[in-house]
Amino acid sequence: MRTFQIEPLNTSLQSAIQQKIDNLNKPKGSLGRLEELALQVCLIQQTLSPSLAHPCHLLLGGDHGIEREGVSVSPREVTWQQMVNFTRGGGGVNMFCRQHGFKLRIVDVGVDYDLSNVEGIIDRKIARGTRNFLYEPAMSEEEFDQAIAVGASLVDDCIAEGCRVLSIGEMGIANTSPSSIWMHLFGNIPLADCIGAGAGLDTPGIRHKYEVLSQALSRHQTSLSPLTSFSDRGQSVALRTLLPLRIFGGFEMVAAIGAMLRAAEQHLVVLIDGFIMTACAIAAIRLYPASQDYMIFTHCGDESGHQRMLDIVKAKPLLHLGLRLGEGTGALCAFPIVDSAVRMMNEMNNFDNAKITKYF
Repeated sequence: MRTFQIEPLNTSLQSAIQQKIDNLNKPKGSLGRLEELALQVCLIQQTLSPSLAHPCHLLLGGDHGIEREGVSVSPREVTWQQMVNFTRGGGGVNMFCRQHGFKLRIVDVGVDYDLSNVEGIIDRKIARGTRNFLYEPAMSEEEFDQAIAVGASLVDDCIAEGCRVLSIGEMGIANTSPSSIWMHLFGNIPLADCIGAGAGLDTPGIRHKYEVLSQALSRHQTSLSPLTSFSDRGQSVALRTLLPLRIFGGFEMVAAIGAMLRAAEQHLVVLIDGFIMTACAIAAIRLYPASQDYMIFTHCGDESGHQRMLDIVKAKPLLHLGLRLGEGTGALCAFPIVDSAVRMMNEMNNFDNAKITKYF
């Protein structure tokens, strides 16, 4: 895996930023969470006049071998069918990108279908889906490294167009299964508490999903046994993170991790979506803890366990709308809140200019 140079936020401007926030013509602290967001974005960009120029949304598609075990109510062909639908502007992600002015990049990282001739889909296919992790690792080390590199290169393409804020979404039937396993391993949370309905499983379906994932964990127990101590120190954390990513992950999920890390390295604001993208964010943070400084967790979704997953990294989501669509839709819905925080910094008057007595 390539290395990233991700720096903790430089706080040398923090006092000046906070002073500007406090001198805006409003009661001190009265804009609450917007003030916290404004401070974070200013620190990310190292400026008192932040910008959310050229927002970009990466929609990453990939299929999962574990889908063959009936862990999702949706068949795998829905992945490629939705990917084509996105090119026609018919998805939820399309609507929200249009509404909020995001440039949408639809990327085939590992869909089990030939989409190479479909206009509007960027071809970065690593393989036609991952292997079935019930029996073998989902991907090889080479494929894992390639997925990380794909995500990073997509961010570079966005940056070349002037992007300052990035959101990431996914399309991949059964990708709640690896997300649940990562949550279990990285959060030391009982597997049963990490498994939900996904796209709509009923109670027997959830029980079957639990049985399949339990069997998969047992099969890989020998490989995972060194990971059971969560001391979180040094290189051991990276080792205990990388192996589960490769054994259970999806190409679109690993590419998302690469994108998050490259975006943090380049000081972009990174909007984190729902259950699957939160699992990817946790992995990114375990590999590079400073990457969390650049992330805004946008919502707590309706998938079982999402709040507990957010608790792993002590994240405070902006929205609670009961969303579980994926595609990055929650991040897009939350963007206007972040935009309001930036506009507050750039457009609100201060007490001196407004000739208002500062009363605190």
